[in-house]
Amino acid sequence: MTSQDYLTLAERFVGAIQSGDTATVRACYAPDAKLWHNNDGVEQTVDQNMKVLDWFIRTLPDRQYRLVRREALPDGFMQQHVLEATLPDGTKWAMDACVVCRVKNGVITRLDEYLDSAKSAVLRNFGR
Repeated sequence: MTSQDYLTLAERFVGAIQSGDTATVRACYAPDAKLWHNNDGVEQTVDQNMKVLDWFIRTLPDRQYRLVRREALPDGFMQQHVLEATLPDGTKWAMDACVVCRVKNGVITRLDEYLDSAKSAVLRNFGR
């Protein structure tokens, strides 16, 4: 894959999360992809991650990703962004985050997500 291919996949993937298109999100992952988050240190399967994504979409329906930086890597891409949304209680909320994705054969095989743990903890108040 070329650098542009990686960036195109990143745009498709993040755009699908923002729009709530879970079928496209799932299609961006290899079936055996692993997803890890710094705030809990747990490695998830695609199915586990999709359950969290369904909750996330319901909980933050107006989410927007403000791109700070996106770069192709030799084996994938990284994206730094600020996730902005309105919490279910009406509070405006924003969280800095960064994802590093490894890609093989056009799909994400590993996603490591680094979240502001104090900001992500606020979401626990709204259940899962």
